[in-house]
Amino acid sequence: MEFFWQNIPFFCILLCIASASFTSIMPKRAARATCITVVSAVIVMSALLISRISAFGGYYTYMMGHFPAPWGNEIRAGLLEAVIALAFSVIMLLSLLGGLRRIDEHVFEDRHNLYYIMLELLLAALLAQVYTNDLFTAYVFVEIMTLTACSLIIARSKGRTLVAATRYMIMNLMGSGLFLLGLSFLYDLTGHLLMSNIHEQVTRITADGALPHVLTVSATLMSLGLAIKSALFPFHTWLPDAYGYSTPTSSAVLSSLVSKGYIVLLIKIFYRVFGLDVINRMRVNNVLFVFGLVGIIMGSLSAIREKDIRRMVSFSSVAQIGYIFMGIGMGAEAGIVAAVFHIFVHGMGKSMLFLSTNGLVWVSGDSKMFRDLRGSGYRNPIAGVAFSVGSFSMVGIPFLGGFISKLYFAKADMLMRPVETVVVLLVLAASTILNTIYFLKTVITLYRPSESPAPAERYKPSSGFALAMVCLVAANFALGTFSQPIIEAIRTGLRLFA
Repeated sequence: MEFFWQNIPFFCILLCIASASFTSIMPKRAARATCITVVSAVIVMSALLISRISAFGGYYTYMMGHFPAPWGNEIRAGLLEAVIALAFSVIMLLSLLGGLRRIDEHVFEDRHNLYYIMLELLLAALLAQVYTNDLFTAYVFVEIMTLTACSLIIARSKGRTLVAATRYMIMNLMGSGLFLLGLSFLYDLTGHLLMSNIHEQVTRITADGALPHVLTVSATLMSLGLAIKSALFPFHTWLPDAYGYSTPTSSAVLSSLVSKGYIVLLIKIFYRVFGLDVINRMRVNNVLFVFGLVGIIMGSLSAIREKDIRRMVSFSSVAQIGYIFMGIGMGAEAGIVAAVFHIFVHGMGKSMLFLSTNGLVWVSGDSKMFRDLRGSGYRNPIAGVAFSVGSFSMVGIPFLGGFISKLYFAKADMLMRPVETVVVLLVLAASTILNTIYFLKTVITLYRPSESPAPAERYKPSSGFALAMVCLVAANFALGTFSQPIIEAIRTGLRLFA
């Protein structure tokens, strides 16, 4: 029985990879059912792992094939990893269910199996980045996630998606190259690839207070590479088209999971490879902090100028990514706790926004322009309510997840120097005002009387779409009202990282 518990992370990753192989030879319906079943199985196993780890506490490492370093690979599972894996798999399932009908319309018949294969491989890559204790394995799955994400963009074969996929690939390959270059420097300096072993060498090298230039360059390159792949401002230029013109499921997955997977890996590198104290001495976090602050404002300003609802939601993601990097850049546990919690909030909220946007666009003649969306909240009530809840969460209305995120960012900010505290509070206030402008404007538009004749009957959403919207709305309220256990799990997990 102990063998089963220790291998749950490996089983989750292997199940996704193996199912992708079998999905390629299945009929379309069977491929869809297999994908849903696999993601559901990962959810169940992740929940079991959380219960098991909560019972005995701590964390454990498991050597693949029982071969020690440098020949073997290693998995590390703790409370934070299990919680992140559960959240990612739940968002994946709800994104898939919420966009099933549009997959049939947007993806060619002969590509459906390939689409589900990419979703399974993407989940495998996310789980591998969450659980692996080997830095090169993380890089391999970073590349797998890059390719699968690009495939999800290009699945809807339109001119704009082809351009968006090309831009996405160019920017992400640049990020991958920088990450690999930094990894190479680090390996040359330490001679190890396992995160724990690298950390021991880094601690030994910096014990006398010195910081070798190679170590600083390595940390800078890896951070910059993952920042580019996460669409941190000003490296976000590929994002609006990639999110705005993909299928609804692709948009939800890309915005909620892909960028967050890279950020989770960055946090692991800060804690488990270099150590937060070394990162602070290098001042790498200060650069991320500044870019995060600028991204919050610039993303919001870009969203205000948009007249296309999906591009508006896409630019909103730039601002929300800025929040996360601002928290990481604070260089303190409190800021990173707020950043990780915001990963959950943004993941649930942004998936709901993209899926509900699709429902609103559907009942508006497939137009994404605000002028054509008037009254769509009445024509598709479920999508209207879900979009409103997601919008209020992003603004920071009490009892929703976004409010708790901003509250914890403000608390973490109080531990910083007075000048930085004032700057962060001003940015949070300005961002809340800007968020209110473009989200409230959109919600009002959805419920304004339509200038065109009302349709003969209301749109009837599919059961999968309705279930996804109800679950995501409930999740946003749960994050806003029962946040303390999640915050404690994050805090405990980060301390075990260190």
